Amino acid sequence: CDPQGNATTGLGLNRSELPRGIYDLILGSLTQEQAMTTTLLPGLDLLGATMDLVGAEVEIGSSEQREYLLKRKLDPSRDLYDFIFLDCPPSLGFLTINALTASDSVLVPLQCEYYALEGITQLLQTIRAVKQGLNPALKIAGILLTMYDARNNLALQVAEEVRSHFGETVFKTIIPRNVRLSESPSHGRPAILYDIKSSGAQSYLALAKEFITRGAA
Repeated sequence: CDPQGNATTGLGLNRSELPRGIYDLILGSLTQEQAMTTTLLPGLDLLGATMDLVGAEVEIGSSEQREYLLKRKLDPSRDLYDFIFLDCPPSLGFLTINALTASDSVLVPLQCEYYALEGITQLLQTIRAVKQGLNPALKIAGILLTMYDARNNLALQVAEEVRSHFGETVFKTIIPRNVRLSESPSHGRPAILYDIKSSGAQSYLALAKEFITRGAA
């Protein structure tokens, strides 16, 4: 759902050559199955961010029932997958609202930096507003600390403050700053395919286990 398409390019797909994607699902006539693209990882299908997604905010804004466009398209296919992840842009526009309305829960990645800490308040207010007006079942799956550098006092302070304020909502797993994580998108491969032994890839595997355990609890 992010027009920048980082999740798409990070999986080795060229946005300019991608024939279809989530834009065609939300604003076109394609079904989820028709709009999907297979990826390098077995069992992982992608509704990619094509170049058309850049103008989606304007088109969604003039649509009827604009907050529910994505939900209506995804609901018939829910039982086909164990998990459906919606990667949102950093802005709180119609694409993000559509994703929140279509979701069961929200995983909030939080960089261990001061401005990110400021922004989480606005995000949580938006989640509460969506819960009250559009999606009463919406909940927070957890807050994930990312880009963590144990040598940085600010990162330590941010992590401590977030855990103090949000308690068990914060995942125990922390994603560190890691060179291999930074390199993998430029090679068009997820970190677990680029270097599964790296600390970054291992942290994401640990997060996956914790995420599944929380869901089962």
